[in-house]
Amino acid sequence: MDYKETAKIMLDRGLLKKQRIDFKQIEALLFRAQKDLSAARANLEIDEEVTYNYAYLAMLRCGRAIIFMKEYRPTDGQQHKTVIELSGRILGERFKDIINKFDSMRRKRNQFTYDPFLPVSKLEAKSALKTAEEFVKKIVEIVKKENPQQKFNF
Repeated sequence: MDYKETAKIMLDRGLLKKQRIDFKQIEALLFRAQKDLSAARANLEIDEEVTYNYAYLAMLRCGRAIIFMKEYRPTDGQQHKTVIELSGRILGERFKDIINKFDSMRRKRNQFTYDPFLPVSKLEAKSALKTAEEFVKKIVEIVKKENPQQKFNF
């Protein structure tokens, strides 16, 4: 199933709505993703959960940027899951591994947010940060390629 079919199903279920492309919003998301990565790096030696959480948020913002580029916006309900599924469909097979990691990070983040006894190891935090850095870099390249005349400030 391609992203258009997935988007239609999500629209019908009320998980998405149509939106006009606004590259200022996309730029703001990507700028914030860069800041999230900086915060994740800065906290690696202090708090693994903070690093993991900010790495995840950087990916989430990039996933939203990709969806915005296709003129959609996730709505209330299961926004994080919607972003991961639809951005994965948009990005295609070559992003399958990183999208699977993204979804695993979503589940892990949900677990440790609600279960104070579920730790995040230093290794998990480092891996999440590495995955997020790779994802953000690739998404920034895609966005710049999609709209080369736009001057981004990140």
